[in-house]
Amino acid sequence: MKKKIFSYLVFSILSIQGIQAQLQLPESLQEAIQAALHNSTEITNQGLEIEKLELERKSVWNKYIPKVEASALYSYLNNELTLDIPATTLPLSGTTLFDGKQTFSNQGQVFYGGITAKAVLFSGGQIYNGAKAIEAKTKGTAYLLEPKKDEVIKDVIHSFDHIRLLNEAEQLLQESEKRLNKETERVEKAIALGLAIPYDRDKIKLAALELASKKVEISGKRKVLYQKINDLTGYDDVQIDAVNYELYPITVAEEAALNTENRAEAKALSSFKDAYSYALKKEKGSLLPTLGAFGSYSYASLFNGQATGNIPLGNIGGTAYNYNLNLQLNQATLSPNWMVGLAFKWEIFSGFERKHKIEEARINITQIENKLADTKHKMNLQLQNNKARYETSLQQIALAEQRQKIASNNLTMAEKQYKAGLINITERLTAETDIYQASLNKINVLIEERLAALETYAATGTLQSSLQTK
Repeated sequence: MKKKIFSYLVFSILSIQGIQAQLQLPESLQEAIQAALHNSTEITNQGLEIEKLELERKSVWNKYIPKVEASALYSYLNNELTLDIPATTLPLSGTTLFDGKQTFSNQGQVFYGGITAKAVLFSGGQIYNGAKAIEAKTKGTAYLLEPKKDEVIKDVIHSFDHIRLLNEAEQLLQESEKRLNKETERVEKAIALGLAIPYDRDKIKLAALELASKKVEISGKRKVLYQKINDLTGYDDVQIDAVNYELYPITVAEEAALNTENRAEAKALSSFKDAYSYALKKEKGSLLPTLGAFGSYSYASLFNGQATGNIPLGNIGGTAYNYNLNLQLNQATLSPNWMVGLAFKWEIFSGFERKHKIEEARINITQIENKLADTKHKMNLQLQNNKARYETSLQQIALAEQRQKIASNNLTMAEKQYKAGLINITERLTAETDIYQASLNKINVLIEERLAALETYAATGTLQSSLQTK
């Protein structure tokens, strides 16, 4: 009874330590994760998209800032003006004036320069709500960056875990190779003494060839894995080999902490819903008038002007009299010309365009609400599925350890029995294969448990916040 109590206390202490060190990663692995996050093109582009949205939000707010425009104009005028004034007859003399068309030639130079300032005083809330909509969209886009980071983190850890698997496989092959070499020496001596037959030696050679084949297979897998890690992190082979650590099960926190409240996907959809709500308010604001203020200062001048023409005065006594017009203008200047005022614009009817946009904004809100409810349901299912995988993998670890122990004991017994002549070479080699497979299975199950634990943390939205450096 005392032994059971002691064992239970030891197990409890180990469990508490495991929970406190849930995701304590070696510093070299943490650095590899940071390198992969920095090296990810998708994450970089997502960050740039967030920067673009932030600039767009600022540009909307900037519409409240007065705009100042300066303009200048110089032109040379040269034209002809044709006038056809109704003829007038003088009552006493009967003389007819302005009979027919008169043409005047005009020329001159014009200069204009001015500065104008404009500012929006009231936009019906369109600027405010438009900026808040972009702000909410930016926040949601930033949330969507977190699941991408989680995927990179899981991929990096899982890839380096597989390197541990290949290292373990190579070590097991080396140990098997040493044992087979000893068996080969012993069989060669036995054959020389007539105590064994060449068949035993051939079986051992066949087993050695199988080991060589497995080495080649591991080498090929290592090359592919190193290339993948290089693509993820930018590490070369030396840097990859420097990331070295022992595998251990990752303990998931207690069930009470397993929920989806911190999932970035749900937060993102909530932010997008806020964005659509502000967009709806913005569209409703288009029904209200817009009020602005303006002020300007300008200088205008007409100089070196000239107008020439021939004005018929009429026919007196059979003689036609004309007046040759020749007007000269040195300068006509308007300066300073100050203007300050308010501008009012109200689009009363726009052909139902605003009504359709308002309805579209309402539909967007309904769609995002439906998607949010569906996403929360799916996230809960995903969490339960990952949690079940994690619990199953924990049980498989215990079973894999038992299988390895049994296979190790069987190998030791098979070596003794084969030396004693109680079993044949086939049974001896079978025990060798069993220990290799059982040991690899244990590592593989451990790797899958670690991945299941990481995915469980990702399903709760706490993967990144749970990462700690040893």
